[in-house]
Amino acid sequence: MTTTEADQTPLPENDTATTSGPRHAADVAAEPTDENVWLEDIHGEEQLAWVREQNARTEELLEDAEYAAVEAGILEVLDSTDRIAMVSKRGDYYYNFWKDQEHPKGLWRRTTWESYLTDEPEWDVLLDVDALAAAEGVEWVFHGAGFLRPADGDEYRLAMVSLSPDGGDADRHREFDVESRTFVEGGFDLPTAKGNVSWLDADTLLVSSTAEGLPATTSSYARTGVKLRRGQTLAQAERLFEIPEDHMLAMVAHDSTPGYERTFAVDYIDFYNRSTWLLREDSWVAIDVPTDVNISAHRDWLLFRPQKDWEVEGSVYPAGALLAADFDSYLAGSRSLLVLFTPDAQTSLQSWSWTKDYLLLNLLRDVSSEIRVLDPSTVDSAGAWASTLLDACPPLHDVNAYAVDDEDLGAAGNDFWLVATGFTTPTTLTRGALTRGDDGQSSGVVSRHAEVKRSPSFFNEAGYEVQQHFAVSADGTKVPYFQVASKDLVLDGQNPTQLSGYGGFEISRTPAYSGSIGRAWLERRTVGVASEDGTGTHSRGGVYVVANIRGGGEYGPSWHRAALQENRHRAYEDFAAVARDLISRGVTSRPRLGCVGGSNGGLLVGNMLTQYPELFGAVSCGVPLLDMRRYTKLSAGYSWIAEYGDPDVPAQWEFIRTFSPYHLLHDGVDYPETFIWTATSDDRVGPVQARKMAARMQAMGIPNVWFHEALEGGHAGASDNRQAAALQARSNHFLWRSLAGSN
Repeated sequence: MTTTEADQTPLPENDTATTSGPRHAADVAAEPTDENVWLEDIHGEEQLAWVREQNARTEELLEDAEYAAVEAGILEVLDSTDRIAMVSKRGDYYYNFWKDQEHPKGLWRRTTWESYLTDEPEWDVLLDVDALAAAEGVEWVFHGAGFLRPADGDEYRLAMVSLSPDGGDADRHREFDVESRTFVEGGFDLPTAKGNVSWLDADTLLVSSTAEGLPATTSSYARTGVKLRRGQTLAQAERLFEIPEDHMLAMVAHDSTPGYERTFAVDYIDFYNRSTWLLREDSWVAIDVPTDVNISAHRDWLLFRPQKDWEVEGSVYPAGALLAADFDSYLAGSRSLLVLFTPDAQTSLQSWSWTKDYLLLNLLRDVSSEIRVLDPSTVDSAGAWASTLLDACPPLHDVNAYAVDDEDLGAAGNDFWLVATGFTTPTTLTRGALTRGDDGQSSGVVSRHAEVKRSPSFFNEAGYEVQQHFAVSADGTKVPYFQVASKDLVLDGQNPTQLSGYGGFEISRTPAYSGSIGRAWLERRTVGVASEDGTGTHSRGGVYVVANIRGGGEYGPSWHRAALQENRHRAYEDFAAVARDLISRGVTSRPRLGCVGGSNGGLLVGNMLTQYPELFGAVSCGVPLLDMRRYTKLSAGYSWIAEYGDPDVPAQWEFIRTFSPYHLLHDGVDYPETFIWTATSDDRVGPVQARKMAARMQAMGIPNVWFHEALEGGHAGASDNRQAAALQARSNHFLWRSLAGSN
């Protein structure tokens, strides 16, 4: 297609969502007085001086000898060379990205399968990010690499490497040659910006970016998709796709699967609504599904997962189901759908993965894993694919299966990885292979697998017990939670307890091994804490609790949607119900109970601070949303309107204000001790809301309010193991100091 022809190609029109246009001032909810709006200048000299003063104050409080020991213990876990080096297969090689004490920014490397099976694989280092940062004077953070599919018979060689200059979401994309181990001279090199890249062919990229004058959405993401030919700048690239400004982001990508080459464009209207287009003969063809039905294409198949109940030709498919249709038939108008999975009250679909011939489904049943294998070649009288349970997963564990390399036409095409973990079970990596039963027809799928790697033990797991309990929320809903505690736990209300949660964006909190939690919380011991029953004093360890509240994805889309927007209070009622259940069961008490959360979880614990202060002795609030009146105007906040609502709309501000911690602070309240932490380079939530909350609380004279802002690290708050260890140590040490004393 020539540039002239491209100029005549119409961009796709989206009839399902249009811009609402600017609102008149009278239609916008009034903003409450904000004395701390000056702190919104993220990099201002005066603002950073305030940050440095706060950091010094907090470090003076927290960074004592005990803190140093906690930080060192966590760093030892993170830097351990015995950790599993997880790999992804491309061609004949297995690729890994690795950080440790000697390589804090990390090594991108590869090895062979035979070498990987040994205790000490021989790694071929492709890119030393520490050396690159030193040579270029930029604190690069590696964010992955995407390979160009090679010609048949050739090995993977060219990749677009994504590097962030500060750990934020904005990346620079650079073409890299893994054979010469160098960036390609004169190759593709995209300026730092939010976006994504996809190879179309050896000399062409599909790019979504905000660099070089390309427009951004209100959410700060790319608004257009372009075709970038080798030697062009982004400003010169042919525009293929464009979305309205108030949608979230645009993406263009190419599926290079041999025989199924397809180019797609996606208009992400918001987090839960999208329109997908297929490029056919230089024209975009819409894939006709409701915007709240997620779709994915794999060879002959188109899969659908509706977020709400979906009616098709008189049949209703429930939210969270998984459906399939022949790709070409569906685009031609057929609406013949196969039901691959139907959720029930206890069971939800979390993810799926194709091997060459089979489909792996990762399920949760009351937040414990179950894996099923579907065989499209074997169907019953109703057309359903044969389903086989992939062995028994241990209860109260998280187990996930996914393909090793579905495009491997040799023996590995039906191989799968199995990653299993639990609160007291170090992670194991298993590799298996799927085959049909002996009769080749109806005896189901057989899996043969063997353990490949096992993570080391970092604390005395045998001394701890994992239990699952259910609390009853305000509306009668049963809310599951996991409790990890010493087997000698005394139920006298005096155990320092850390309650963690998230409750948003359909993200599930599942069991996971953490050497850091084991060392920094479970194995720490109090000194002579008196029991309430008068039987004396007991030395005891910490209790760690994870709450599976609504807003998450533990029970599928309905569990998530139950706490959206005007129903947000349900997530907070669920979390408070878990806190009360821990207290009523004698696990802990208000002076011994703390909560911790980050990002949306920071909003969660911010609401515990302001709405349920009587339940908690301490709150650790990380990279949080807190000012819900201005969150849409800060960093990427506009993209979360589908989750929380639009505070500019007066009717929606009326319910949003009920969970805006920044506006729920009041004089005369006995607030828990509070630690608020964030990162200057966080370009997703941003540091502003954390700054303003701490400043307001301190100005109100609320005692024991502490603030810390890492100057790099992005939304994760840390870009290397040293920073991550310091972040985790501060939070855990703050909670322990606040909860484990003799009060």
